[in-house]
Amino acid sequence: MHKKLLELKIKTWDIIILTCLLLASFTPWVITSIQHQNNSKVTYVAELRANNKKIRTFDLSKNTTFEYKDKDGDYNKIVVKDGKIRIVEANCADQICVRRGWISQGGQTIVCLPHKLVIEVIASDGNQEGSVIY
Repeated sequence: MHKKLLELKIKTWDIIILTCLLLASFTPWVITSIQHQNNSKVTYVAELRANNKKIRTFDLSKNTTFEYKDKDGDYNKIVVKDGKIRIVEANCADQICVRRGWISQGGQTIVCLPHKLVIEVIASDGNQEGSVIY
């Protein structure tokens, strides 16, 4: 085996460089693993705002149902389940907020324009998934 290496004329620095490149190829995996461990500590809450006023904050780790009603009789039924939140029922005409479905990541929103209602998921560390940091 040593004879074959000598025939290939592989030098000590070639082996050192190849070893460094091999170790460097694992760098993205290590970084991703560290980030995943840090993200597992992040918890999410959802903030309910109507007319730009904070109405309630939902802990997404606790299953609950809440019905928001305003003075005009408009309502939205909100469900929190398994770390996600959604509007399951509303008496608005377009039903876009109901069709939006479940949200669970920081920065995601559900908007009901007729009722001037916004639900936004916020990460406990303040970072928003997919946001650009300058």
